[in-house]
This record gives sequence, C-alpha cells and structure tokens, in this order.
Amino acid sequence: MLLTLLLTVMMTGCGKPTMPKEYGYFRIDLPEPKYHAYSGNEGDVPGLPYSFLLSDYAEVKHHDGGQYWIDILYPQWKAKVHCSYKRVNGDLKELSDDAMEFVYKHTIKASAIPERAYSNPDEQVYGLTFDFAGNTATTMQFVLTDSVRHFFRGAVYFSNVPNEDSIAPVAAFVREDMLTLIESFRWRK
Repeated sequence: MLLTLLLTVMMTGCGKPTMPKEYGYFRIDLPEPKYHAYSGNEGDVPGLPYSFLLSDYAEVKHHDGGQYWIDILYPQWKAKVHCSYKRVNGDLKELSDDAMEFVYKHTIKASAIPERAYSNPDEQVYGLTFDFAGNTATTMQFVLTDSVRHFFRGAVYFSNVPNEDSIAPVAAFVREDMLTLIESFRWRK
C-alpha cells in the first residue's frame, strides 16, 4: 500500500503540466550589405538606359516582358524584384495609372500600404515607394521617372506562401537594397 502511494506521488508530482510550444521560425542570419554599380552589359542583359547600385547578393536576369525589363534575383532567399522600363511618349499619366492599379490590387490582403515620395532633382529621378503590411504577394513596390522620357517600376515578390512574420527579416533586407537602388538610380543619356 505504501509502495503504491509512493509510486503514485512520484509519477504525478514529477511532471510539469504540458503546454503547447509557441510557433517559431528559423533564424536567418543576413550578411552585411555590399553593393556594386550596375548598368547592364552583363550576362544576358543588354546595356540599359538606367544604372543603379546592385546588392552583391543579387543577380540580374533579362525579363521577356520588354527590352529593358529585368528581374533582380535573390536565389538564397527565394526573392525576386520584377523591374519594368518604358519610354514615356506623352503617356506618363497612363503609365502612372497602370502602376497604381498594380499597387492597389493588393488592398484585399494588405492591412496598410503607406506610400512615400522620393525626389532627386539633380539626377531628375522622382518616384514613390509603397510598403505593404499584411500577408500580401508583394512586400514593396516603387516607381521612378524623370517625368519626360523614362518610367521604371519595381515590385518585390517572394516565392513562398505570403506570411509577413516568416519573411520579415529577409523582406527588410531586400527593402534596404531597394532603397539603395532608388537612391543611386541614374538615367543614362
């Protein structure tokens, strides 16, 4: 009897109540940002009418959508930045409206889409950036123009199920790269 009581106390008294473990994500160690000048003429990309600083961790591929369209790829993080370029031929409003349509298609899933204006009058580069909050297919988009001849648009995508929390560190890293791209962007004459 004493042995049974002792065994019962030992078995029930030693265990902790079971608690479900919190859901977590793998730690992603990101490198220090490094950049180099990029203007095309590399690989399968023709010389471009624009140049910018490109992350050393990204590669560029020609995109079939148009002559100066490129994809900036981050294969290690399954991220892609679709970049399109169009000559402005008196159709700046139509190009801008089309870009805004792409941005605001994501209002269904986005909890917010704050936009910020960008201006570099010395280089005639003007634009807007859009950051997407929530589980959207894109985390950032931007447009750049000189308002006369050039129109450039970029959209950041990840090749996985949209989950804002799981991609947050990489999305922030790629966002900083895109801000560097925007700040270093130049039209080539």
